[in-house]
Amino acid sequence: MITLTINGEPAEFEDGSTVTDAVASVLRASRGVAVAVDREVVPRSEWNSTHLREGTSVEVLAAAAGG
Repeated sequence: MITLTINGEPAEFEDGSTVTDAVASVLRASRGVAVAVDREVVPRSEWNSTHLREGTSVEVLAAAAGG
């Protein structure tokens, strides 16, 4: 197990977890979502191949409609 910070909150994940796993833990849908790992934006095309390590900080941001 590894401990990460997701949107400012501690979270535990299995070793080998990816950005895709982190997004799925926070949101049901992944449309309109941006992710930063340790303050670096990760393109959606790299979510499955970007593995998370102990102490990593992940920010998951979702676009919201409104005015």
